[in-house]
Amino acid sequence: MSKDPDRLDCINYNLLSPYTIQKMFKGIELLQNLQYSSGELSDIYSYHSTKIRNGSLRNGIRYYQTAITKFLGNSIIKRLENLPAGASAEAIRKALKPTCPYGDGKWVDLCGLIAPISQVREILDKAEAGSLSLAELSESFQSLHANYYDAEWTWAYDKFGPFFGYPLESITAAQVIDIVKRWKEAVIGLDKELYEDARKEFNLASMTGFGADGSRQIKEMDFSEVRGDFESNSFVTAVLEHIRAKEALGDELISRLS
Repeated sequence: MSKDPDRLDCINYNLLSPYTIQKMFKGIELLQNLQYSSGELSDIYSYHSTKIRNGSLRNGIRYYQTAITKFLGNSIIKRLENLPAGASAEAIRKALKPTCPYGDGKWVDLCGLIAPISQVREILDKAEAGSLSLAELSESFQSLHANYYDAEWTWAYDKFGPFFGYPLESITAAQVIDIVKRWKEAVIGLDKELYEDARKEFNLASMTGFGADGSRQIKEMDFSEVRGDFESNSFVTAVLEHIRAKEALGDELISRLS
């Protein structure tokens, strides 16, 4: 088990970026189209040579929506981190206005550098034309990395209207609070799933191989010697701390907006 709750995921909820989120939007659209074409009550859905059970399809949609909620929630909280308490709706909208001139459109993963494809092509075109030295080429990619969050926000800005129903051009404090509450529900819900998964590893059925030649008490003692107590396990305490930290982060912004 990972010891860092910011890196715990089912879908890898921590490696969320425009590159992965754009795929999730397409994934939701695909699954919903399958659901619509075959009917919501179908037991099995067919996609090419793949068979998808009804419950799996619904879970796929739910997990994608959770990931998008987490990503967009993270983005808007970060964007408003310096917003003063009691700010007007106009001030909120001004703070949310994108400041990076690029970021719209498709993004790519360049061996870990997540960047808008338009900027990557511009850099490569200059490199192929011979108008960039090696140092300038390196600086161009470093600049993309340094401006990642501003460019990410430019990409995310137009996604709030279709996904949450709140276009940022006309958003109110109450609507931002609703987004933050939904973000809290998504993030804390994921942590609670991780907590319950960890608990399963500490039940008797998971103790196979521990104290194999002894009684149940010896099995539990052997398991405890190796894995430790559930509540004091480092992974478990990290998850609980992560829940507290995210609750506090969301509540702090809600308090300022209220």
